[in-house]
Amino acid sequence: MTRPGKPRRTATRLVEAGRRNEWTGAVVNPPVWRASTHLYADSTDLAEGRPNADGHFYYGRRGSPTQWALAEALTELEPGAYGTLLYPSGVAAIAGALLGVLKTGDALLMTDNAYEPSRAMARNLLAPLGIETRFFDPLDIDAFAQAFCDRTAAVLLESPGSLTMEVCDVPAFAAIAREKGALSLLDNTWASPLGFQALRHGCDAAIMSLTKHVGGHSDLMMGSVAAGEELYGRLRAKAQSLGQVTAPDDAALATRGLRTLGLRLERSTSSALEVAEFLSQRSEIAYVLCPMLPGAPRHELWQRDFTGGCGLFSFVLKGRSVAARARLIDALELFGIGYSWGGYESLVIPFDPARVRSATAWPPQGWDSADRLGVRLSIGLEDPQDLIADLERGLAAMGDE
Repeated sequence: MTRPGKPRRTATRLVEAGRRNEWTGAVVNPPVWRASTHLYADSTDLAEGRPNADGHFYYGRRGSPTQWALAEALTELEPGAYGTLLYPSGVAAIAGALLGVLKTGDALLMTDNAYEPSRAMARNLLAPLGIETRFFDPLDIDAFAQAFCDRTAAVLLESPGSLTMEVCDVPAFAAIAREKGALSLLDNTWASPLGFQALRHGCDAAIMSLTKHVGGHSDLMMGSVAAGEELYGRLRAKAQSLGQVTAPDDAALATRGLRTLGLRLERSTSSALEVAEFLSQRSEIAYVLCPMLPGAPRHELWQRDFTGGCGLFSFVLKGRSVAARARLIDALELFGIGYSWGGYESLVIPFDPARVRSATAWPPQGWDSADRLGVRLSIGLEDPQDLIADLERGLAAMGDE
């Protein structure tokens, strides 16, 4: 839970958050407490028990100062949050949030541009439990309002979408959900609370894959969910029932990454804009899907609601084949081919969203049907001019088709 005190600006909170004296002692960083068993002083101490809250030793599943410090730091970065829960991966955080708010017979509304594992949960996790999932167009607010039924308990949003980068009107969607009596959960991994304050914009819970920006070095897996007091309590109870726990070593790495999060986001955002501007001038590219870029789809909405961005964006090739796209990607030297993003190194993957859409079409209405093959870039900390030169080589490798 957040500590009382004078409000600090974001850069200061990134440095100071979670560093309680009782957890750090005489050192700068919270030590790594590796322990499955926490000991009691005597039988009386055992009989008195320990409160089920961060900061109280009980058993390893409830964490130690290493995990508590990270959770508290994340809470301090999310205005309106009472507490933050840690999960062993971003997917586990999404699953934990959904299982914490849904029960048999409920219905979930899920944005059609959701992270593919989120969509898979609807089929493989929720449906067998008797929970219906309905997909909605994140750009059609009227259809969204009409999609509710008396069983709709929650809405899962993702803005921007992590492949096709649609920015939805999160405050408006969250307000409709609240009016309909449903909770709104936002996968806020792309922006983090530094770029979008989910709870202040009306959401009930903010989900992040800490694997990405917070970790920042492609060497850990972890997720988090921040929420207000009542919902935090519900999610905590569910997480404990499921035995969810994060390793202290990974928590220490995530806390270390958190300290430089602001600087890394600033650099990757700046570089991504430079690369996106370059791609927008290329004849081989039909569309650059980067909401931070002036003139890009929904840029005005991004500008209204967001205070920062990141290095993740996509582009769509103009009338090229799968083979040409493969030649582009294979020719790149500075972009590793791999999933995930938010690390210090640049990454690239191809994507074809048509197969994972239910409520929307791909390509979107108004596009040439030949302009359908996507490429997603995660811009890291390399010099952007080197990345541009690398992309120039890749585009040349496609050849003329």
